[in-house]
Amino acid sequence: MKVGEKEFRSIWQDESDPATVNVIDQRRLPFSFEVLPLRSVSDVCMAISCMAVRGAPLIGAAAAWGVWFSFLEHKGDKNIFGGIMKDAARLKGARPTAVNLAWAVDRMTEVYEKTASGEALHAAAAGLCDEEAERSKRIGEYGLGLIEEISSRKGGLPVNILTHCNAGWLACVDYGTALAPVYLAHDKGLRVHVWVDETRPRNQGGRLTAWELSNHGVPCTLVTDNAGGHLMQTGMVDIVIVGCDRATASGDVANKIGTYLKALAAHDNGIPFYSAFPVSTFDMTIDSPGQIMIEERDGDEVRKTDGLAVNNSGKRLPAETLHATSPQADIQSVYICQPGIPVSNYGFDVTPARLITGLITDRGVCAANKESIKKILS
Repeated sequence: MKVGEKEFRSIWQDESDPATVNVIDQRRLPFSFEVLPLRSVSDVCMAISCMAVRGAPLIGAAAAWGVWFSFLEHKGDKNIFGGIMKDAARLKGARPTAVNLAWAVDRMTEVYEKTASGEALHAAAAGLCDEEAERSKRIGEYGLGLIEEISSRKGGLPVNILTHCNAGWLACVDYGTALAPVYLAHDKGLRVHVWVDETRPRNQGGRLTAWELSNHGVPCTLVTDNAGGHLMQTGMVDIVIVGCDRATASGDVANKIGTYLKALAAHDNGIPFYSAFPVSTFDMTIDSPGQIMIEERDGDEVRKTDGLAVNNSGKRLPAETLHATSPQADIQSVYICQPGIPVSNYGFDVTPARLITGLITDRGVCAANKESIKKILS
């Protein structure tokens, strides 16, 4: 995807320093576009846990490079495989809900177990990134038909799509999952408009999805998380498309907290609700929603919010005005409640299969049930 006039993926190996893998630091968007270099397993774990890197496919891609970094760190050890497996456990623990993380780490350790080769690990990590980009493109192609059908039914009027959190190219390697069909529809000339949930507490919708879409020229409107029901009741939503961090063998979907409420509202108003993700996001060892581990995050994510310090005219305040030397000092963190108030901060919820119209995968669109999922995976 493009940022200004330059094309980017969300993760790439540094051409001038092959021992470095670069990512876009998503904590700084949309106020500042910064590249974060990763050079070690610890760097990858930090980037994932602090959400500089986020989104199930991108987390998996970053973790794959993390296993390669582990090889570089342990290649002089007598028990190099033991060191890699210890680091693999660290990587898996960085974000437990996203199944792509464990999937990518296991895939990489299997490569090393079979080859004992750093070159093979490097090729596997680079190949996984390329595959993720291609998978996202295929998700877009399969989901495009759903938007085309609605557009035809509306006589070419804009298709209003509601999404939650960020499941665009920033959450993947390229294209995205939930947003991939939107980008392909827009590029094909279809009229689309996206309702973007803020997605508190970290505001990935307001800070990332809105930035992505507007940067690509896709019409979008930012709304509060609680506005979705009203929009659906008043006929302003044609389809809901969200991402997924882990899907059960029965078609239940774990996604950013608040997704379940959107599914309930869509079901009540007869609006199609789809979840889009690569088949690697299926966890076929889990059969019911209660088996999914739901990550509970730091309470300060709720107590605080980050924002851009501006003057009364809306212009950024320079660092010296804020009594700081950092050029990014104008991005401020502030409390929005009592600093010591108890907080419950679940990162995800689970939408049961009965509320899901269909699953958009890189192998096609299927119903959210065991039979359809098994067929698409066969």
